[in-house]
Amino acid sequence: MTNRIARPIEAGILKDLRTADDAGRPMVPVTDVEGGAPLRCCLRRSEPGELIALVSYAPLRRWAAAAGVDPGAYDEQGPVFVHARECGGPAADVRPFEGAHRTVRRYSAGGRILGGRLVEVPEWSALEAAFEAAFADPAVELVHVRAVEYGCFLYEVRRA
Repeated sequence: MTNRIARPIEAGILKDLRTADDAGRPMVPVTDVEGGAPLRCCLRRSEPGELIALVSYAPLRRWAAAAGVDPGAYDEQGPVFVHARECGGPAADVRPFEGAHRTVRRYSAGGRILGGRLVEVPEWSALEAAFEAAFADPAVELVHVRAVEYGCFLYEVRRA
């Protein structure tokens, strides 16, 4: 992926979410007994025994505020897993949550959905191709990658 990286939830936002999530609820840490939760702070699956939390997150909200735009009804919020304590973030060569079908949702600089693409091939190269196709459209400012099964936000990729 040329100059494009999967972006985890930023450290400052994580700090806020660990106090109160985007729905205003306090974080409730739990010990993950089984492992496998998709962690949005470090873009990997949890390991058994890690302290994690499920929080409500509005992935477009802070980007839109920084960009000076109103995302309107696209300011949705949903559940995401994070470490309950600060973590080291993703590995430099992370290929987050490979091996499953994904949607790549495209957004304009105004915070509006411009469409999306289903990525049915679970290899990373298929996601890279979807990013290249999305950013070939000059109107696309960023994309959100989501799980097909639940529609959950996984991570963001921005125009380079």
